[in-house]
Amino acid sequence: MKIGSDVIKVYKDVHIWIGIICGLLLFIAFYAGAITLFEKPLERWATPPSALAKAPPLKDAERLLAAVLAAYPEAANRYSIVVAPTPDQPARVTWAKRGERPRQLIEYGASFSSDGSLQVEKLRKAEVAQRVDRMHQFVGLPLPDDIARIIMGAVALAYAVALLSGLIVLLPTLAEDVFALRIGKNLKRTWLDTHNALGIFSLPFHLMIALTSVVFAFHTPFYATQAKALYGGQIDWGEHEPPPTGITPLSASELLARANTQLSGFEVYRFDFQKNRDGLLETGIIGLDIRRGARGRTYMRTHVDPYTGRIDTHDLPGHMDGWNEAVNAFFALHFGSYGGNAVRWLYLLMGLAGAALFYTGNLLWMESRRKKQRGSVPVVQERSARVLAELTVGIAFGSIAGISTTIAAAKWLPAQVEDLAFWHDTIYYAVFFASVGWALRRGAARSARELLWLCALATLLIPLSSLAGVWGIGGAWNHPGTTAIDLTALIAAPVFLLIAQHARRRACMGHTDSVWSVALAADAGAQSP
Repeated sequence: MKIGSDVIKVYKDVHIWIGIICGLLLFIAFYAGAITLFEKPLERWATPPSALAKAPPLKDAERLLAAVLAAYPEAANRYSIVVAPTPDQPARVTWAKRGERPRQLIEYGASFSSDGSLQVEKLRKAEVAQRVDRMHQFVGLPLPDDIARIIMGAVALAYAVALLSGLIVLLPTLAEDVFALRIGKNLKRTWLDTHNALGIFSLPFHLMIALTSVVFAFHTPFYATQAKALYGGQIDWGEHEPPPTGITPLSASELLARANTQLSGFEVYRFDFQKNRDGLLETGIIGLDIRRGARGRTYMRTHVDPYTGRIDTHDLPGHMDGWNEAVNAFFALHFGSYGGNAVRWLYLLMGLAGAALFYTGNLLWMESRRKKQRGSVPVVQERSARVLAELTVGIAFGSIAGISTTIAAAKWLPAQVEDLAFWHDTIYYAVFFASVGWALRRGAARSARELLWLCALATLLIPLSSLAGVWGIGGAWNHPGTTAIDLTALIAAPVFLLIAQHARRRACMGHTDSVWSVALAADAGAQSP
């Protein structure tokens, strides 16, 4: 394909500078996003054990609810009945009340003790999965959500432009370069081939992620504009089922039976109840049909009339109109919430490959700016190249180490502190900013292997925390059947050590005129004021 060199230069500049500006933020988003693909297993692994007695059978849920309402009348306004209690949701009946902070909800669960009396506990659902997800959603920025969301949307939009401009740059040599992976003394060529291969083969995935991220970031103004332009100020969401009318609600067992009859293949997790303005119950049904793509990462939600058991299916995939099915597809494609664990593992690998894509993009820019040594005269690279190398190392490896450390802390924090979300954020950002500072202080060559050692150690702390739980050390615990998280961390830790070994070899034996050379770092330090 023939494209003018002037056009190629313009698109190459666009691709490079967008990549430099946004690449490190996208590294955090992709690495954290890869982890959130297994949010529920992580949540189950990180939720502390409950002191509640074993949940009574579902047929006794109404008797338990009556005991709860007698002791806590305020629970009647909003409560849930869980169909299949799990380690991260151990109670049959739960309810929540507002906390001291804005939007804070304190959740309580109930059961019957061995003597038949009511037993109530404040539930401490793990916060770590939500905190990692927030890093993914807001590209790791410690800013208020509204501000971080706008920045994330702008980064996602620029990311789409970078993808398309990179494709245009590669088009003239696509046939000869796409399958090339030339490993040798030409380090720039090796990184370029790796970067191109990652970009081309994952291009559809990246375009989908970029476009859906823009929709997520700006969906509120999108809907507001749509409402004004097409609906006279209020969007018409279509026909809904009539409001519930009745006297006595059906039992949870009967609601489950009606749901199983009406929704083949849909697994019900729980029923959410709340009173409307007329004092009647409105009920949400939460579950999952693994044959369909879900709008939520791990669940689907719709409504059921608690008095008749009739389900309003218009919110469920497979029952929506064309427009809503299209909107639902945006969520399912972004979250990988279709196809079960096979798709989740594929998305995880694609997410990690995406993080590598942004990392290699920065390496390419630094190699292209490298001043090569001629003769025996030492060369000091431009400050911009050295600082970008240090930031690349600090931000990339600092985010990895921070995420691993805050996940490992999930087994220790519940016994020590009350505000889990605050401490998870504090631990992450302390490790992250310390890593960035260390990279700026030590230089890219030295800090790369040192921070990779930190990544390996922090990741190894995850299974060690579970092992401490087995031995009952320091308030830690371990749930049976949650070893997948620990095994994944055990596999990842040696990988970081292997990469650190390669970084050490490159620093000591690679080009001495590179920002990754220990010799160059020593020369630069000697010439610094």
